[in-house]
Amino acid sequence: MTADGDMEMEEGAMSREEEKIVEEETLDPLFAQEVAREPGGEGIRACFACGTCTAGCPVRRFNEKFNPRRVIRMVLLGMRDEVLRDPFVWMCATCFTCQERCPQGVRISDLMRALKNMALRRGNLPEGIVVQSKLLSEKGTLYPLDEFDNKKRQKAGLPPLEQGEKSLAPLMEELLEALGPKDGKD
Repeated sequence: MTADGDMEMEEGAMSREEEKIVEEETLDPLFAQEVAREPGGEGIRACFACGTCTAGCPVRRFNEKFNPRRVIRMVLLGMRDEVLRDPFVWMCATCFTCQERCPQGVRISDLMRALKNMALRRGNLPEGIVVQSKLLSEKGTLYPLDEFDNKKRQKAGLPPLEQGEKSLAPLMEELLEALGPKDGKD
């Protein structure tokens, strides 16, 4: 208890602001089946929520909002909108730590990729990906090359690079077109 009589929260407990009541009518009972049909999502039902994935996750060490176990539970509960709308699936670094440690053999990194693909089809993706795609389309690189870069390459015995690879432009334009406007639909 604190000095003013309030109970102290245990480590890891949610505060009142973080509590969220999930209404049954917002759940999609077919969402887990749909995820299981996605390449990478096949083993989702094998998870028994031990938490090994979250305990070993390097992203979790720096951002407590990322919790692979919670993402899996949300999928199994049918929380489609929350999973595919919120940016936390994009936080996965695809380092495979969780996948290597999972006692059930759930391919969690593959699952996160499947969820990213599903979110992408809904038009939900980080703005940084859109910006990078536009840069690749327009310039052929993510950062401009200059004479300094080519001097470093020459010292390393590498050939100089031209400013931008124009052959990427059609591919990137096709990608941007496929991404289309964000409409939130699957």
